[in-house]
Amino acid sequence: MRTRLAGALLSVLALTLTTTACGGPSGTGSGTTADGADGSSQGSRSTSPVSDRLEPLTDTPSPELPVTVRSADGRKVTVERADRLVPLSGSLGEIVFTLGLGDRVVARDVTATFDEASELPVVTRGHDVSAESVLSLRPDLVIAEATTGPAEAMDQIRAAGIRILVVDPAAGLDDVGPRIRAVADALGVPEAGRELTTRSEQRIAAVTDSVPDEDPRPRVAFLYLRGSASVYLIGGKGSGATSLIEAAGAVDAGAGSGLEKDFTAITSEALVKAAPDAILVMAKGLESVGGVDGLVEIPGVAQTPAGMDRRIVSVEDGVLLNYGPRTDQVLTSVVEQLYGTESDTESGGAA
Repeated sequence: MRTRLAGALLSVLALTLTTTACGGPSGTGSGTTADGADGSSQGSRSTSPVSDRLEPLTDTPSPELPVTVRSADGRKVTVERADRLVPLSGSLGEIVFTLGLGDRVVARDVTATFDEASELPVVTRGHDVSAESVLSLRPDLVIAEATTGPAEAMDQIRAAGIRILVVDPAAGLDDVGPRIRAVADALGVPEAGRELTTRSEQRIAAVTDSVPDEDPRPRVAFLYLRGSASVYLIGGKGSGATSLIEAAGAVDAGAGSGLEKDFTAITSEALVKAAPDAILVMAKGLESVGGVDGLVEIPGVAQTPAGMDRRIVSVEDGVLLNYGPRTDQVLTSVVEQLYGTESDTESGGAA
């Protein structure tokens, strides 16, 4: 997700950086609602926030090593030790911690926003990995996304003799299980991987089964917003949001309106064509434009059904499109905000 956005932003920033400074807003906690900058309610709906704390498996597994696995980059990786781990994305870090191996993690990516990782050193700068920071921690294994970069940094880590496991990036709900199992197999805890996969998939299915049956299905547009840089994008095919939107019983308005790119600069014409009944945003993005009041001032938003009804769904940046062990909580939050009702399934409570 981070790399898809980075690529999309380059073209948009080229048009905006001459008149505005680049940079993001200050962070917000999970469960941020669609409130204005002054904190007053502006059309937000009741929501079950995504927990800042993870729920590790009950029994802490003991890695059985060495193991040899095939990395997503085509290489065979032999893992002999797993005492010092560096996951290079928030999603991968979440998987390692939820498997019960968090005490072995010695660093984190900036997108690892859950409580258990808060005291770990950060080894990424913006969208880039710092090879020097990683190597200084003497890891046994680095776990990376296929999109992790820059390539020079990854080559430097590998040249120093550090094992790197590359995992295919998450594009939707179907990737939750394969990513968990890929990490668990490399860490020598395949049984724990199967257990966590079953738990995660059952919880997601329970939330999906609770989704109200609306006809026609609501149309939801995923908007990426960074008001401080005047960056306003609408997601299309490949944005990563389609699977989540469809699991919530809705239609991806951007992809459904024919937007082929992952992200496209927002125009009034694009929004009118997408005609969303609701808008899905990241919490920091919503904050960066001044809450719902600021969002509806973006050209074209107020003319959509979503803008007129102020029907906004907001989820914390660090978990919205992670597609990992907390995705059932994300989906619960989306469903409750989208339909204005509480899900029948308590998030995190399924077997």
